Amino acid sequence: MHKAGKRPLSITVRVVLFVALTISICLFFVQQLLLSSVEHHFIEQDADELAVILHAVEHTLTTAQDGQQQPAQTLAKAVSGHHGVYYQVMDSQNRLLYRNADVDLSLLAANTPASADYNAKTIHHWQLDGKAYRGVFSRLTTADQHYKVIAAIDISFHTHFLAQLQRSLGLILLGSALLTLLAAWLAVHQGLNPLRGLSEQMRDIQTSKLDIRLSPGEVPTELRHMVQSFNLMLDRLEQGFTKLSHFSADIAHELRTPLTNMITQTQVSLSRARSADEYQNLLFSNLEELERLNKMISDMLWLAKSDNGLLTLQKQPLELKQEVAAIFNFFEAWAAESQVGLSYHGANIIVQADRTLLRHALTNLLSNALRYTPPGETITVSTTAAADSTTITVENPGQPIPPQHLPFLFDRFYRADASRQRQIEGSGLGLAITKAIVDAHQGQLSVESDARSTRFSIRLKLA
Repeated sequence: MHKAGKRPLSITVRVVLFVALTISICLFFVQQLLLSSVEHHFIEQDADELAVILHAVEHTLTTAQDGQQQPAQTLAKAVSGHHGVYYQVMDSQNRLLYRNADVDLSLLAANTPASADYNAKTIHHWQLDGKAYRGVFSRLTTADQHYKVIAAIDISFHTHFLAQLQRSLGLILLGSALLTLLAAWLAVHQGLNPLRGLSEQMRDIQTSKLDIRLSPGEVPTELRHMVQSFNLMLDRLEQGFTKLSHFSADIAHELRTPLTNMITQTQVSLSRARSADEYQNLLFSNLEELERLNKMISDMLWLAKSDNGLLTLQKQPLELKQEVAAIFNFFEAWAAESQVGLSYHGANIIVQADRTLLRHALTNLLSNALRYTPPGETITVSTTAAADSTTITVENPGQPIPPQHLPFLFDRFYRADASRQRQIEGSGLGLAITKAIVDAHQGQLSVESDARSTRFSIRLKLA
């Protein structure tokens, strides 16, 4: 057993997943940008405050030395009005001169390089006793004294604020994402309503309603091309179904006629005793009808192979003049009996084609011309070459074919004059077979008819 393939995701799920991924990425970067901006603002704010503290300490140390005062006596008054700020001053021998709290910042300076500038780029982050600090380490020189100054700010408030902000932003962005996804789902669901409407209309189309067409003006612009393509498909299906229906009726009629003839003749012959000659004539008549049926069935099988692409062409270079001459030899007796002349005009052109099939196509056209050419007239076969193709034309004088019949001449069992259907030999498949042969050679078959003559033209690529 073959495993069933995975069912593809619906359009709605695909769009919602894509929107979800896009929104998640965008909101993540928005959140990171906001948090980074707030944190950078705190760093700059702390850097400015630390710079003020260090300048105040430096000013105090300079003033104390000029006044011959002890630094420790004046440092206590150096900074005021700042909360959560710690600083301590040491001399060049690392002896503590002053600190404003019980927080020992000496360890912070052990692995921290001294900074000459006090800004956001030179500020450092420290962890001490479970608390986070942001500070700077500086060396000050006043006259002949050297000092080490460490200033730090407790940033627990900042980290707590950032944590709360991150949680709040997460909830807000999550809610925004869910609302956006809901809106996207509703938009996609609403946007697919025209497709659901088209599906309902398509479901109503049956073989008895192939004339129904979808209206491109009633659908969004994005679906118009699909509707137009669907209508074109319906046109082709309707034409094919109509031809198939006509073909079925025609073939039933074509097969019934010879069978009816044989049954009728046989019943008449069996109605009373007949002589051996009469029975022999009956058998000859039935044989003619059976041969006609056999040829019709063979032609239908050949056309079926052609329709399904089962023909294998044996292409080879062919001289058209030589091929036409061979066909003329075949029809010479019939033409003489019908008092019709055969003429060829054109250069000796070489084409790539299947010899058997090409002769079959030309034979069908020539036999058709012989049936409708009045006595005393001439059928002309001509060849003309273009840059990349050649055209073979079979022209015969006679009654013109009405213009309304020309588009249907290559249909199976089609005859322009229905009253002559039984008087004219053939199965009604000759022109259909000719067109199939030309199509197999990737050529073109056309017909023109006027008061002067009827012309069938085969256009093939040159070798």
